[in-house]
Amino acid sequence: MTTTNPCAATLPITSPRITLVTPSFNQARFLEETIRSILDQNYPNLEYIVIDGGSTDGSVDIIRKYADRLAYWCSEPDQGQYDALNKGFARSTGHIMAWINADDLYFPWTLRTVAEVFTAFPTVQWISSLLPAILNPYGVVIGVYPKPGFHSGFFQRGDYSDDGNTLQLGCIQQESTFWRRGLWEQAGGRLDATYRLAADFELWDRFFRYEHLYGVRACLGVFRSHGDQRSVTHLQTYLAEMQSILARHRQRLPKLLAAHSRRWGLHKVWPFRVLPSLGFVHMVQNIAWNDRSQKWATYSAQVP
Repeated sequence: MTTTNPCAATLPITSPRITLVTPSFNQARFLEETIRSILDQNYPNLEYIVIDGGSTDGSVDIIRKYADRLAYWCSEPDQGQYDALNKGFARSTGHIMAWINADDLYFPWTLRTVAEVFTAFPTVQWISSLLPAILNPYGVVIGVYPKPGFHSGFFQRGDYSDDGNTLQLGCIQQESTFWRRGLWEQAGGRLDATYRLAADFELWDRFFRYEHLYGVRACLGVFRSHGDQRSVTHLQTYLAEMQSILARHRQRLPKLLAAHSRRWGLHKVWPFRVLPSLGFVHMVQNIAWNDRSQKWATYSAQVP
């Protein structure tokens, strides 16, 4: 991945402090590539924290190699990924926050793009990519899966739960999601570590209670698909945790009814087209680069 940000040379920006946390346990085969995907961007106001769970596979040697460029790191037993993340975020000070797992990657332009967007739109509290990318075990991008936008209504009816329903919009890609510290603190300031696999999904649920999620039309993060992720090897547990989170929303539109709406085009006709509150159509808020104005710009769209 050698592509550079097309607006990097033309768009002056401030550099808000970005905190990134990487939880790691025995991921030596991928960890250095993840670390370099962050540090090689040379973002001028980065706070990067690595929390290792006591790895025995050489991960600690890799972390030590970059220790002088890390805000903090440790290697000690913990209670799992989300405990490690809470430990890292508790030490953080950045205005913009995110985490990236030890087997995933950022693109070379990611941090500057995130800084540009949050600087250009001070009221936007969290963002995620509309163009999430997938990497194979050998470092090749094998797919980019466009999304039309994000909405709490989609979340509440289960469209991001990755359970195979006909309206599924795909998950909200965790490695492409960034938020402001104010929203993090408003939503409780920690991940719910009682969830073994879906604490990210639970965090999005809390975020949606307070703010719209803006989709950004740019590739930001890359999920590496290698088959050993817990969300793959323990898929049924992952889905069960998602459903327990969704069960909080007792007035969701039934999925079957929503599926028929799309299948038969009901979202295009009255009254469904003019009554988004029925759950057939939602207004989403997105951000994209405007070539004509040479600026990031917001736009709204109706998505069934």
